[in-house]
Amino acid sequence: MSKHPGGRRGLFLIFCALTALASSPTLAQEKYPSRAITWVVGYPPGGSVDVVTRLVARKLEATLGQPIVVDNKPGATGSLALRYVATQPADGYTLVTVPGPVLTSIPMPQIGKEMSAIAMLAKGSTVLVGPARPDAPKDLKALLADASAHPDKYSYGSSGNGTGQHLTGELIQALTGVTMTHVPYKGGNQAVTDVIGGQIPLAVLGITPVLPHIRSGKLKAYGVSTAARSASLPEVPTLREAGIANFEASQWFVLAARTGLPADRSDRLNEAVAQALKDPEVMKGFENVGMFPEVHSAKQTADYIHTDMRRWADLVKKNKIAID
Repeated sequence: MSKHPGGRRGLFLIFCALTALASSPTLAQEKYPSRAITWVVGYPPGGSVDVVTRLVARKLEATLGQPIVVDNKPGATGSLALRYVATQPADGYTLVTVPGPVLTSIPMPQIGKEMSAIAMLAKGSTVLVGPARPDAPKDLKALLADASAHPDKYSYGSSGNGTGQHLTGELIQALTGVTMTHVPYKGGNQAVTDVIGGQIPLAVLGITPVLPHIRSGKLKAYGVSTAARSASLPEVPTLREAGIANFEASQWFVLAARTGLPADRSDRLNEAVAQALKDPEVMKGFENVGMFPEVHSAKQTADYIHTDMRRWADLVKKNKIAID
């Protein structure tokens, strides 16, 4: 008779426990991804954020071998989407595109806190436009001279308070000393309509909504905000070239997830994004909406966002700019 009657039973229980641990996706590494990924966009279909996301998502499907479902959840300057993703498991199956810079006093999940950056998707220009009328200022220098001589004459539209377009307009004023009244819109399309129709004299917007109207001759472009000219508008000077020394402002689009995403999954996604951004179809699609791909590691992406957001927060504080 065995001196350890529970020995075999004990070994069996240990074997069962180890088997359960090995099969648990929370305690042992599983293949990633092993099912469909949801990629949330906080803006309506057809805009820059949506277009950039879908271009990259199509390539990631092929690289990762799983479907990627783009889920548009527009509202509250993208914060509805961020709040949703911040409540989902940090397992890499719910992602979100974070556009920036965006400043607001409304509490919302932020990269570096509730959200973690995975990869930079794209950067792009905003563009200062006005109606292409015979009496319009011929260039940026003439526009700034007229605005300086007539402080109450000019207002400019943007896609909303605290957006990159709004902040770019404020930076123009801070660096030149001119005064312009900000007119926030709920998106860029209505602002474009009002500039063309003469309801407002200027707008600072992303390239996507203004590009066809610049090409058709309905809008006049005074300059793009980035340090280099846009491939979409190679004939349009940068604001720096046109007369505002050291001017530079970029829109950016970042892939993010809820904080706590395992490093190996973040790395897998970052590598897949880097591969997608080198694809000719993606590069051409970005060019069509005024964006350009930029490959960064997750850390480089997070560091860039931190520096850029601090820069804009300092501008808002120094100049007492209303962002809500």
